[in-house]
Amino acid sequence: MAEAYTYILECGDGSLYTGWTNDLRKRVKTHNAGQGAKYTRSRLPVRLVYFETFADKQAAQSREWQIKQLTRAQKLALIDKDLKKNYNK
Repeated sequence: MAEAYTYILECGDGSLYTGWTNDLRKRVKTHNAGQGAKYTRSRLPVRLVYFETFADKQAAQSREWQIKQLTRAQKLALIDKDLKKNYNK
Protein backbone atom coordinates (compact mmCIF):
# COMPACT_ATOMS: atom_id res chain seq x y z
CA MET A 1 0.00 0.00 0.00
CA ALA A 2 1.07 3.55 -0.68
CA GLU A 3 1.55 5.87 2.24
CA ALA A 4 -0.82 8.78 2.75
CA TYR A 5 -0.51 12.14 4.46
CA THR A 6 -2.71 14.32 6.61
CA TYR A 7 -1.78 17.97 6.33
CA ILE A 8 -2.61 21.52 7.30
CA LEU A 9 -1.93 24.27 4.77
CA GLU A 10 -1.81 27.94 5.71
CA CYS A 11 -3.12 30.33 3.08
CA GLY A 12 -1.55 33.76 2.51
CA ASP A 13 -4.48 35.39 4.34
CA GLY A 14 -3.82 33.27 7.45
CA SER A 15 -6.65 30.77 6.98
CA LEU A 16 -5.92 27.07 7.62
CA TYR A 17 -7.01 24.19 5.40
CA THR A 18 -6.90 20.53 6.42
CA GLY A 19 -6.90 17.55 4.10
CA TRP A 20 -5.29 14.26 3.19
CA THR A 21 -3.56 13.03 0.04
CA ASN A 22 -1.29 10.36 -1.39
CA ASP A 23 0.76 12.98 -3.28
CA LEU A 24 1.47 15.93 -1.00
CA ARG A 25 3.85 17.71 -3.40
CA LYS A 26 1.21 17.70 -6.14
CA ARG A 27 -1.49 18.95 -3.76
CA VAL A 28 0.58 21.95 -2.58
CA LYS A 29 1.58 22.77 -6.17
CA THR A 30 -2.08 22.65 -7.21
CA HIS A 31 -3.10 24.99 -4.41
CA ASN A 32 -0.35 27.48 -5.24
CA ALA A 33 -1.36 27.43 -8.91
CA GLY A 34 -4.97 28.20 -7.91
CA GLN A 35 -6.26 25.07 -9.63
CA GLY A 36 -8.62 22.54 -8.13
CA ALA A 37 -8.69 24.35 -4.82
CA LYS A 38 -12.39 25.21 -4.68
CA TYR A 39 -12.15 26.42 -1.09
CA THR A 40 -9.10 28.62 -1.68
CA ARG A 41 -11.12 31.49 -3.13
CA SER A 42 -8.43 34.08 -2.48
CA ARG A 43 -5.95 32.23 -4.75
CA LEU A 44 -3.16 33.23 -2.39
CA PRO A 45 -0.17 30.87 -2.14
CA VAL A 46 -0.26 28.27 0.59
CA ARG A 47 2.50 26.73 2.65
CA LEU A 48 2.62 23.43 4.43
CA VAL A 49 2.64 23.94 8.20
CA TYR A 50 1.84 20.43 9.48
CA PHE A 51 1.77 16.88 8.20
CA GLU A 52 1.65 13.30 9.42
CA THR A 53 2.47 10.14 7.48
CA PHE A 54 0.24 7.05 7.59
CA ALA A 55 0.52 3.59 6.10
CA ASP A 56 -2.90 3.74 4.40
CA LYS A 57 -5.51 6.23 3.28
CA GLN A 58 -8.14 5.17 5.85
CA ALA A 59 -5.86 6.15 8.73
CA ALA A 60 -5.05 9.47 7.03
CA GLN A 61 -8.73 10.21 6.42
CA SER A 62 -9.55 9.41 10.04
CA ARG A 63 -6.84 11.76 11.32
CA GLU A 64 -7.99 14.47 8.89
CA TRP A 65 -11.51 14.23 10.33
CA GLN A 66 -10.11 14.54 13.88
CA ILE A 67 -8.12 17.64 12.94
CA LYS A 68 -11.12 19.24 11.20
CA GLN A 69 -13.03 19.03 14.49
CA LEU A 70 -10.42 21.23 16.21
CA THR A 71 -10.80 24.97 16.64
CA ARG A 72 -8.30 27.34 15.00
CA ALA A 73 -6.50 27.82 18.33
CA GLN A 74 -6.23 24.04 18.81
CA LYS A 75 -4.86 23.63 15.26
CA LEU A 76 -2.24 26.33 15.92
CA ALA A 77 -1.27 24.56 19.17
CA LEU A 78 -0.95 21.28 17.22
CA ILE A 79 1.29 22.99 14.66
CA ASP A 80 3.41 24.56 17.41
CA LYS A 81 3.74 21.24 19.24
CA ASP A 82 4.80 19.51 16.00
CA LEU A 83 7.43 22.18 15.29
CA LYS A 84 8.90 21.85 18.78
CA LYS A 85 8.96 18.07 18.53
CA ASN A 86 10.64 17.97 15.12
CA TYR A 87 13.01 20.91 15.21
CA ASN A 88 14.14 21.21 18.82
CA LYS A 89 16.01 17.93 19.09
